[in-house]
Amino acid sequence: MTRILSKPRSFEGFVASSRVESLTCVFSAPCQGTTMRTLVLLIVAGAFLSGCPKNEDSTAKPVNQEAPATEERAEKPPEKTQAPDRYAVELDTTKGPIVIDVHREWSPAGADRFYELVQNGYYTDVAFFRVIGGFMAQVGISGDPAVNAEWRTRTIPDDPVRASNTRGTVTFATSGPGSRTTQFFINFADNSRLDGMGFSPFGKVRDMAPVDALYDGYGEGAPRGRGPSQGRMQSEGNAYLKESFPKLDYIESAKIID
Repeated sequence: MTRILSKPRSFEGFVASSRVESLTCVFSAPCQGTTMRTLVLLIVAGAFLSGCPKNEDSTAKPVNQEAPATEERAEKPPEKTQAPDRYAVELDTTKGPIVIDVHREWSPAGADRFYELVQNGYYTDVAFFRVIGGFMAQVGISGDPAVNAEWRTRTIPDDPVRASNTRGTVTFATSGPGSRTTQFFINFADNSRLDGMGFSPFGKVRDMAPVDALYDGYGEGAPRGRGPSQGRMQSEGNAYLKESFPKLDYIESAKIID
């Protein structure tokens, strides 16, 4: 808290009484014996006042501006976003709208992260870069390398698997425990074998027709297949994809609709 310097009332009284006494002594004969003492007092008071800048009120000047607390100076981590228990997201894609019904009770951390990403406009011009027929379609690496750098280390904790990876379910991709960030996939088929590997669905697609229409000609990604390299996507963005994989489909935008 900022402290304010206030002028002591005793000093103000001293200056006022000295001035009154001096005027009395100048114009009143009985005070002649005290003239010298009064002049000394006036000189002292005048010297003190002359040392203070004119037209400056000391009561308005802070004596000590306290430094902000350490926790206020430090950069605060982003506040955790909690999603509604149920909500729906529409992905506007190059194959038409894909609507996902999200169930927070299935995967709370996953549902919260998906909600946060959609609210932040993350899924804009983002490619379905790994589409394997009969298995799944994967998406979620930003076309902007700067955005990738911001989000790739912002992992979320794992959720227990409460729903199975059946056809149409939507699940965050992982590279190991505690590694979920922004990438998710849509199951083309019943992939319940993924349940035992810790893949926790958080939602389900209403109509799979646009998902089934996604281009799958590039198949598995590099280095195991001839599809895009995730490393190059992270560092080069959509410029790399547009040049080398022009047939990929994209999420053009995403919004919460329910």
